[in-house]
Amino acid sequence: MPNGQQNDGTRSYTLSEEVFHQAGLDIHSQMVYIILKCFATESHFPNVAEIAKLGRMDEKQTVKALQRLVELKILPLKLFRRMVGVFQDDRLSWSAKGLLLFCKEHPRVELHSLLEMASQSGEDEENIRRSLQELSLYGYLDEFPEWRQIAN
Repeated sequence: MPNGQQNDGTRSYTLSEEVFHQAGLDIHSQMVYIILKCFATESHFPNVAEIAKLGRMDEKQTVKALQRLVELKILPLKLFRRMVGVFQDDRLSWSAKGLLLFCKEHPRVELHSLLEMASQSGEDEENIRRSLQELSLYGYLDEFPEWRQIAN
């Protein structure tokens, strides 16, 4: 199959074969990469359901494949978050998801204030730090430097 197509009204795109040689990519991740590459110049970017349908996989497999592409730094985290959202990222615990929402609403709260509020819900400092570390591990604290410092 040629990289481009004749000027007969069809779209032309280039797909690198490097995706087939990338260590750690399973067949679903490769398929998602190919689908995303096909839409790279389109004004309409596919959502998870569309990718799943085009790739002949379920949405859970699609999200896992997208996560793998992010972990390998093939897909930017911001794009993943835009496509999947925080609540479909099953790498995060509910505690971490809730804390992320709190971070977005209170980006400059200090640790002692957070721990004071958390004690009202039965959370202790260890649980808060674990959730922050989880968020940091998956790149969700990149835009919150104060929170990232607390997580380390």
